[in-house]
Amino acid sequence: MQLKNDRYLRALLKQPVDRTPIWMMRQAGRYLPEYRATRAQAGDFMSLCKNPELACEVTLQPLRRYPLDAAILFSDILTIPDAMGMGLYFGEGEGPKFTKQLSDFMDVVQLPIPDPEVELRYVMDAVRTIRRELNGEVPLIGFAGSPWTLATYMLEGGSSKTFSKIKKIMYSEPEVIHILLDKLAQSVILYLNAQIAAGAQAVMIFDTWGGVLTPNSYREYSLSYMQQIVDGLTRNVDGTPVPVTLFTKNGGLWLEEIAATGCDAVGLDWTVDIRSARQRIGDKVALQGNMDPAFLLGTPERMRLEVQAILDGYGQGSGHVFNLGHGITPDVDPEKVKFFIEAVQSFSRTYHLDNNI
Repeated sequence: MQLKNDRYLRALLKQPVDRTPIWMMRQAGRYLPEYRATRAQAGDFMSLCKNPELACEVTLQPLRRYPLDAAILFSDILTIPDAMGMGLYFGEGEGPKFTKQLSDFMDVVQLPIPDPEVELRYVMDAVRTIRRELNGEVPLIGFAGSPWTLATYMLEGGSSKTFSKIKKIMYSEPEVIHILLDKLAQSVILYLNAQIAAGAQAVMIFDTWGGVLTPNSYREYSLSYMQQIVDGLTRNVDGTPVPVTLFTKNGGLWLEEIAATGCDAVGLDWTVDIRSARQRIGDKVALQGNMDPAFLLGTPERMRLEVQAILDGYGQGSGHVFNLGHGITPDVDPEKVKFFIEAVQSFSRTYHLDNNI
């Protein structure tokens, strides 16, 4: 089925577009009342993730409200550790937790590599259902967490501010971390390729915690495993490219090295100046980003000024996907999102020379 709106995919491939495409990280989320109602219907977060029909419903909800240029699969980055038998759950008002803890070398060695069409079949069924229901309106983005980010949650037992548990092992028993990261990289390759086979038309790797590492540790424990994933991904389906985006939060130090992995696009958080980023790597890859989500809490006028500043920073031509620098927060007014998207769509046309595409 031919896409009715391929603006997002064209921008990732640095092909001409009539305006800058836009989607938002965590666009299906708690800021939407319809999402909160569906989550209540599911009972809890993981029950929502594991119900393909309800996961499809919440994926489509923001697209019914807003003229976004892409849908992103509703799921969680920690589905792979859960499928490895770690028992992911979310307490009320809390972050992720695991029923099983990794306590020694043998725990890591014995972790299985999940079959995405068995232990993660519910994700693949959600991808297939979403592709069918999208009916070619916009492309579908699949995603996974980076091996380093997944490992932090697995070894810390949940969220962390200091990452002391994983860093202690990393600096005293590095072989344990490398065994875990290699298993996770293999799992992510299988997982994303299965999403692509099920219908995802682009994929993204979220390296949420790569920015807590030193430069040398980032290269060894995060970037090298994302490189392994990029090398192992299906990049073309029936003659159609499947672009891949890498996003390291607080990764502005390493933009050139991220771009050198062979990815199609690099995601930027709001601590990176997009003008500088384009000068550094914009001819090699597309850029995604990078408005601070907090601007959506301010006035529409201030938000519009920031949208213009980012568009002006990137400058003329394709290769920019407008997005937030991280996920939209639950306290955002849905009407502010409408103003945001309208601002990007109206202001960005002047940055594309051929408006008849």
